[in-house]
Amino acid sequence: MKEYRIKPGQDVKLASIPTLPEKSGDDFKEDIKLKTAKLCLKLADLQNVLFAEHQRRVLVLLQGLDTSGKDGTVRNVFSSINPAGLKVEAFKAPTQPELEHDYLRRVHAKAPGNGEIAIFNRSHYEDVLAVRVQELVPEKIWRRRYRHILEFERMLAEEGTLILKFFLHISKDEQKKRLEQRLEQKAKNWKFDPSDVRDRGLWDKYWRAYEEAIERTSTDDAPWYVIPADKKWWRDYCITETIVSALEELPMEYPKPKVDVSRIKISD
Repeated sequence: MKEYRIKPGQDVKLASIPTLPEKSGDDFKEDIKLKTAKLCLKLADLQNVLFAEHQRRVLVLLQGLDTSGKDGTVRNVFSSINPAGLKVEAFKAPTQPELEHDYLRRVHAKAPGNGEIAIFNRSHYEDVLAVRVQELVPEKIWRRRYRHILEFERMLAEEGTLILKFFLHISKDEQKKRLEQRLEQKAKNWKFDPSDVRDRGLWDKYWRAYEEAIERTSTDDAPWYVIPADKKWWRDYCITETIVSALEELPMEYPKPKVDVSRIKISD
């Protein structure tokens, strides 16, 4: 998935990045879904080693506009993971007590510990995205946060956290279809929030905010991946393959047993 990885200093123009896979067709789709299923099992095996070794941490960030598939990604990509070593954190509007501290405090508290995979469904990037677009703080405040975020993520990486950041890139037409489904399908009515319509009216502003955030904060230690997300099966494959490849590069191994197991016999 190297073609989706944003290099440090690379210009990001979302309008020029596809939201669909390069190939299509039922055979291709079924082949990709099969590959994804195998990758999910591989991910589960790697997570077992990560959990047993208990020395490294993994942080997966999911960002995207409304209906881009953050919840679906969590459900589909991590379905085979041992929940003992997995935690999912959804960062919504901060509470009043949270607002009384610096904006990264609540985020740092949810960072993964040794042996854990933590998934941030939205993240500290909301403080340079929604905060910017909705003009919740002056520009001079949210602009300095790029530096804070870079330093925060550098610290996490240097302390042993593998960081992978995914922007789920959907088209405006696809978002319209998904919002209409939330209105038309009873089982999805609960997902609809009037703020989704408000934010859709700010589409261009959100794209500019995402472009700058990704440009300013994609680093070797904490890279951004812009994932085509109009097709859920392709989105899931790209993210799963990226995570598996990154974990395979870690020099992980199961810890040695505390005793010589060859000399132990379980009595009848």
